[in-house]
Amino acid sequence: MSETPGRVVGPVLVVGAGLLGTSLGLACRRAGLDVLLQDVSAEHLRTASGMGAGRPVTDDDRPGLVVVAVPPDHVGEAVVAALEAHPTAVVTDVGSVKALPLATVRDAGPAGLPRYVGSHPMAGSERSGPLAATASLFDGRPWAVTPHADADPDCVESVEEMVRLCGGTVVWLTPEEHDRAVARTSHVPHLLSSLAASALATGPANHLALSGQGVRDVTRVAGGDPRLYSQIVGANASAVLDLLGEVRAGLDALMAAVADGDRAALEGALARGVEGTRAIPAKHGGPARPMRTVYVSVPDHPGELARLFSDAVASEVNIEDIRIDHDPARPVGLVELVVEDSRAEHLLGSLESRGWQTHR
Repeated sequence: MSETPGRVVGPVLVVGAGLLGTSLGLACRRAGLDVLLQDVSAEHLRTASGMGAGRPVTDDDRPGLVVVAVPPDHVGEAVVAALEAHPTAVVTDVGSVKALPLATVRDAGPAGLPRYVGSHPMAGSERSGPLAATASLFDGRPWAVTPHADADPDCVESVEEMVRLCGGTVVWLTPEEHDRAVARTSHVPHLLSSLAASALATGPANHLALSGQGVRDVTRVAGGDPRLYSQIVGANASAVLDLLGEVRAGLDALMAAVADGDRAALEGALARGVEGTRAIPAKHGGPARPMRTVYVSVPDHPGELARLFSDAVASEVNIEDIRIDHDPARPVGLVELVVEDSRAEHLLGSLESRGWQTHR
């Protein structure tokens, strides 16, 4: 371990050269750290090395920090193997569940337990594999660090420093708190998105022709790898089941309201959904602010988006978010510009004065 608390002592060994592992290697290399790579797939190892994420580890290498970035089913055993193979290294992982790997490490014995500190970056993509990796994947993203009661404080600080070097923002949680949090903000929403998407799979073509941006928003995350997400959900079964029970109770109440024509109950359920969307933190982690969407028709010609963005900049209104709804039946796209509610009318007037067709 480091003689200087809170410093990352290289080289850093990344076990697993998929999306997260390769991105982590690229981010560490960007920060000037020496990075070693290890993967059961020779192809992934060659690709990640060729991208500049690090070099293949050798028997002579002595890493100071090991980051396990393997599929969820194998995180615990890979952490135990890393603790045994590198008896002086700090070991962390980037798995999406924290209590189960910690239990595996505890079951293996107390020797390596102080050197293990779990972590989890809230960053990813529907794509997978090293070719989807980027050094900026973690920039500005929350990254949970989940120390347990027996963790060495110096090891905890080393993991926190690695997070900062990779561009992440440290969020401290216990392993159990973390698993409840990701069940609420990630795992259960993914399952609900998949249920909504599965109803489309059997829909007639004339039904699907009415698909708009709303259904795309709701089902976007359902496009993830089913094998990966079944591992993630299975590893966090207890927390996911608790929350699914709450969702089921809410669904039963919603079905009853629709069946009975109870408009007050239905409106109440929808209003609670609005409250939930407003509870999501705004950018930079600040409190949510009132937002409004400005809709602009954009011709499907080269350079039109660039012209819209240029005119939006000229309006001196900060664009908080953007979405594009493509309608196959129209020669235009509908661009949704999300801005602070107090600035929406100014943006509308500014864009209309420059010839844009807006929708109020």
